[in-house]
Amino acid sequence: MCECNEQRNSASQASRRQFLRLGGGAALLTAGAMMLPAMSATAAPKGGPLPKPQNDLTPDLALSRLMAGNQRYVEGVTRRHDFLSEREALASGQNPFAAILSCADSRIAPEYAFDSARGDIFAVRVAGNFVTTDGLASLEYAVAVLGTPVIMVLGHEACGAVKAGVQRATDGTTFPGHIDALAKAVEPSVKSVMGKSGNVLDNAIRQNVLDNVERLKGASAVLTEALAAKRLKIVGGVYELASGKVQLLG
Repeated sequence: MCECNEQRNSASQASRRQFLRLGGGAALLTAGAMMLPAMSATAAPKGGPLPKPQNDLTPDLALSRLMAGNQRYVEGVTRRHDFLSEREALASGQNPFAAILSCADSRIAPEYAFDSARGDIFAVRVAGNFVTTDGLASLEYAVAVLGTPVIMVLGHEACGAVKAGVQRATDGTTFPGHIDALAKAVEPSVKSVMGKSGNVLDNAIRQNVLDNVERLKGASAVLTEALAAKRLKIVGGVYELASGKVQLLG
C-alpha cells in the first residue's frame, strides 16, 4: 500500500470538508444541503478503516490498475471475486478507486471491461457518455466525498448516440422525444471533425471523449482543485466492441 496514505487521507478529508462547504454542485444543492453530512459517511465508518484498503491508490496507480483489469478482460482470464466478503466490507461504506463516465449501451459494462469487483468502480452512464449536470455532480461526489483518484470518460465503437449526432449535423435529421437532445449534445464534437480524413463516426466518437475530458477538467471547482493537488487524474478511452480492449486517448 502507498506509504503516503496518511497524507492522502488527510488531504481527502480536507477535500470532503470543502465539498460540504461548496454544497457539491447545483444538482446536489437542489436535492437539499441537509443530505450532505449523511452522504460523507458513506466513504468509511467514522474513525474506522476504509472498506477496501486496496483501493487507496494514487491516480497513476489507479489508472494502471484499471488498464491491467482491462487486459485480463481482453485475454479472458478475469479474476474470481468473493462477493460474500465484499458485501460485508461494503455494508458500512465505499471507496471506489475509479469513476467511469460511460455510454449506456448494453454492450459496454465498465465493471466487466475492467475486471473489477463491487465497490471498485463508481459508474455514471448516459447514452453518448457526455457530461450532464447530474453526472457532473455524481463525479464531484466520487472525488470529494469518496476520494476517487481517477475518472475515465469511456466512449465506444459504433456509438448510436454519436451516430445520431452525425446525422443531425450532416443532414438535419431530428429524432423523437428526448432522443434529439442526445444528438444535439454530441453535435459540436461531430462538427469539429467534419472535413478531416478518416471515418466521420469514428473520428466523432474519439472527439466526443476528448471534449468531455476537457469539459470535466474545467467545469467544476471541486474537480479542478483535486487535479491541481494531484489527487485526481481525468482520462479518456474508447472501447473496441470486438476485442473488448480500451484504447487510452490523449
